[in-house]
Amino acid sequence: MPPLPEPLARFLLPGEGERPSKRERTRRQLLHATVEVIASRGVAGTTIQEIARVAGMAPGTVYNHFSTREEIFEALALALFTTLNERVVQSYQHIEDGAQRMSIGMRRFLWLAEVSAPWALLMIQLAMAHPQAIELVKPYSLADLRRAKAQGRFDVVDEEAAIDMVFGTCIRAQVRIAQGEVADSPAFVNALLQMVLRGLGMAAADAAEVMARPLPAFTTQAAAGAVTARRKSPRASS
Repeated sequence: MPPLPEPLARFLLPGEGERPSKRERTRRQLLHATVEVIASRGVAGTTIQEIARVAGMAPGTVYNHFSTREEIFEALALALFTTLNERVVQSYQHIEDGAQRMSIGMRRFLWLAEVSAPWALLMIQLAMAHPQAIELVKPYSLADLRRAKAQGRFDVVDEEAAIDMVFGTCIRAQVRIAQGEVADSPAFVNALLQMVLRGLGMAAADAAEVMARPLPAFTTQAAAGAVTARRKSPRASS
């Protein structure tokens, strides 16, 4: 398993000014050990005992933080999705165009499959078992969708159906990219997301123009609290 891509690795690090307690440091160490075990043995072969061994701790220490193996997987899924989402949202805070914000979120989700297929597949595997991880991201996508509607960029009748289209399309595309089924990933992503934007009501020329804009860089500083998902959801006003 390759190293965590930097935007995801932030969940193992304290945020600026954060001084995690010993308990929080231990929790992060256990989550990191879980990642290593999953990478080498798969989810089915991951046990509390093996996590403890890789972390250099007694099994009892693991149970002080997590009651079951599934609880560890859930915490890991929430940590990874929260961290990536925070980094993406931070990167486009200066952008007013809701359609562009939506496109950045989709492009970054697929970007993960391009830069680290193993991590992309692992996150999908965890999310399928713990869908609440994806639910953490939906309020941000919904806020961007509503912003674009208010700006006259999108023409959406059913917001929930639109969000399901976006997430379903991106998850399937991420799997295809990560599994090497796409010969020209950048061209595929560009064409696919132009189609998604058109499905949300944009004209073809406008969708192409939005997708031609460069991705904003990730900020160098992650928000604190990604592991415990303390970040408040955006206000998705209707």
